[in-house]
Amino acid sequence: MRKLLITALLFVTTLMYAAPKYGGVLVFGRSGDSVAIDPAHVTDGESFYASTQVYNTLVQFKNGTTIMEPGLATSWDVSKDGLEYTFHLRKGVYFHPTKYYKKRNEFTADDVLFSIKRQFDKTHPYNKIGGSYKYWGAMDMDKIVKDVIKIDKYTVKITLKKPEAPFLSNMAMDFASILSNTYAMDLLKEGKSDRLARYPVGTGPFVLVKWVKDDKMIFTANENYWDGKPYIKKLILKVITNSSVRAAELKVGSIHVMDFPNPEEIAGLEANPDIKLVKQEGLNVGYLALDQVKFAPFKDVRVRRAINYAINKEAIVKAIYAGFGKPAYTPIPPTMWSYNANVKKYKYNPEKAKQLLKEAGYPKLSFELWAMPVARPYMPNARKVAEAMQADLAKVGVTTKIVSYDWGTYLDKGRHYKDDSCLLGWTGDNGDPDNFLNVLLTSNAAKIPASNRAGWKNPEFDALIAKAKTTTDIKERTKLYMKAQEIFADQVPWVTIANSLVVEPIRKSVMNFKLDPMGKRRFNKVWFDK
Repeated sequence: MRKLLITALLFVTTLMYAAPKYGGVLVFGRSGDSVAIDPAHVTDGESFYASTQVYNTLVQFKNGTTIMEPGLATSWDVSKDGLEYTFHLRKGVYFHPTKYYKKRNEFTADDVLFSIKRQFDKTHPYNKIGGSYKYWGAMDMDKIVKDVIKIDKYTVKITLKKPEAPFLSNMAMDFASILSNTYAMDLLKEGKSDRLARYPVGTGPFVLVKWVKDDKMIFTANENYWDGKPYIKKLILKVITNSSVRAAELKVGSIHVMDFPNPEEIAGLEANPDIKLVKQEGLNVGYLALDQVKFAPFKDVRVRRAINYAINKEAIVKAIYAGFGKPAYTPIPPTMWSYNANVKKYKYNPEKAKQLLKEAGYPKLSFELWAMPVARPYMPNARKVAEAMQADLAKVGVTTKIVSYDWGTYLDKGRHYKDDSCLLGWTGDNGDPDNFLNVLLTSNAAKIPASNRAGWKNPEFDALIAKAKTTTDIKERTKLYMKAQEIFADQVPWVTIANSLVVEPIRKSVMNFKLDPMGKRRFNKVWFDK
């Protein structure tokens, strides 16, 4: 009897924890298309959704966490002075052959040198190809990296100009993805170097088969992936710009994972017996950047403070985020270490806004308010946010015109200060406050193409961020970052709007899908239970 009971329990346990199954086509419904698939040249999440499937980095974050683990490097050594990082590369890894490139090249140190040196070495043949290396500039890497040296076929040393606390985390970011040197040089010889951004050849879990612009990307599983063959046979990233249409397609099973639902749709989706929700506190912030380069009135801190007082962010979050966000008061989210909860908060006060505008000499003001055309984790509906802001500002004598463009144009114009103000946001790339404060707000990040969209420059703020980067003492770094947030709150180059809870509705048949704190969408460990 006891033996029968044990057998029955083992049977039930096997059913509860069934082994992953291979096969099936997973369709991911997203709100916009990628700008390009060369991660060194882009900054938007939609582009990284594609590059994540194709490429790997030397080090990476364990899926769903901020814990560092080996990637294309199996291990690494750091010198005592913190100026030399030696990476020991994974052997027997090959770049995928594709329909457009048949060679099967082994991953070696030459690929690491190509991928990194092209971003800073002015003599590199790809340094001027494909536009600027936006993240390299935004992360201030020119002031950090001295050189990349090949020790042997499977060993690379990166030397630094100064100790850099977030350096290893930076190397896990998309801009540090490893591309094929041989493929790139073959393209160069053929006069087709521009194809690198659209026809990727990587070592990642999926191989790009087809990209129909503004419609879909089709990938097949990399059968020889070094981290294990993906369970799904095919992955489709499907562009469905309208959230209601994405929700409808999820309900009927035309897509299996839905990106960025409108908050008001979530309750209905959760009630559907075929759908489940995956939730996670977002490592993000949504904001309105006040452009001090193009729009002169925003150079006056009184005007910036007035705009902050005029906008009822609590009402915006309640109405548009529908319980899936909280008002934001600093440039980093509450889930990140060094968050300063005690900074000055601009509560809704239209009379104070009018007073400050009058003192600054702008009792009447008019400017463009740019709204994103795509849903993002930090802002589910930028148009609605812009409309709410427009109504609030009108009450204090400020007239705004809402402007939008396609996603690629919106980003490019913003980087060149073509706006007066623009709605944007950020999802952390590496779990470090530097990735927000340095990338989005320092004077260096205000250089065109700018990631500091307000064009704000504050030497005291810059000095604090620079000092925090040179020490590994978390307590000391925390003090410096908390002080920097106080300066931000006093000078308000943005209107901070919200930190959101990220919710991803998926079909119940989809197993092991995890939300990534850094905003990635990974599918190589996802499988169907039917």
